[in-house]
Amino acid sequence: MNLNQLKIFYLAAKHGSLSAAAEALYITQPAITKGIQRLQEHYEIKLFNRFGKKMALTDAGEVLYRIAESIFEMENQAEESLRDFQQRKRGFIRILSSESFGSYYLPFIIDRFSRVNPKVRISMETLPTELIVEKTATLANDIGFISYAVPHKKLIAREILEDSYQIIVPAGHPFAAKSSIEPQDLAGEPLIVHEQGSAPRRSIEEYLRRHNISVYIPLELSNNEAIKTAVEEGLGVAVITRRVVSKELRMGNLKAIPLSDPAMTRKFFLIHHKDKYISRPLQSLIEMVDQWVEEYCRGLH
Repeated sequence: MNLNQLKIFYLAAKHGSLSAAAEALYITQPAITKGIQRLQEHYEIKLFNRFGKKMALTDAGEVLYRIAESIFEMENQAEESLRDFQQRKRGFIRILSSESFGSYYLPFIIDRFSRVNPKVRISMETLPTELIVEKTATLANDIGFISYAVPHKKLIAREILEDSYQIIVPAGHPFAAKSSIEPQDLAGEPLIVHEQGSAPRRSIEEYLRRHNISVYIPLELSNNEAIKTAVEEGLGVAVITRRVVSKELRMGNLKAIPLSDPAMTRKFFLIHHKDKYISRPLQSLIEMVDQWVEEYCRGLH
């Protein structure tokens, strides 16, 4: 069925007038008449009865009108939805993130973004950096946030944030009174660390090698929450970014002391496929990431 003919029939039936249908479609009345005739001839069925100047739908016309009405209502909804996408009102953004950035930085960015863009739906999943890179390279998600640079020919990556590591200790620990931690202060200390291969573990191992320090490692844990709990319980000290312990610092459960070594920083990177289409909602989110990070970094100084 020709949709142009269906629209001619629909508007003629809706307005009960061939001239009104012609005006709505910006065509001549004879073109309206011809369109309806062709539709009736093709299906060999009558759609209108005429009583002088009045038009009335036949039974077949009534059925077709209800179907046409549904079709063109959906057409209007489609146009409205596309306009919403054009105006950044709608969209669906799939994010993968490393555990630290996804748990302690990204939620604040997403909250701000969603307040401005309530019709843009976001899904966010935390995964190891290697898996984020693998999935982003296959266009399984829109953007990713990773904890260390992983060169990949299919991806574009850029550093978005550099945050300083600090030593966290329970309240009352001897380190709590210090203004900064020197490398030798950690010698012999029980140090709770992340799992092998993680960005924090790589950083602390490099720090210990660089300063030729030996420490005791009582625990290796796979997430920040477990590490914070272990430190609160007095099982050791840990190296972590201040952002990760912001709640515990406010509550007074933990203390964070800067490391004197300026090289002890943690970086985060934004990645996406080099052929990824950056929609307007996605571009808006990326801009908000940069804005939030800038504000966050200003607050650190």
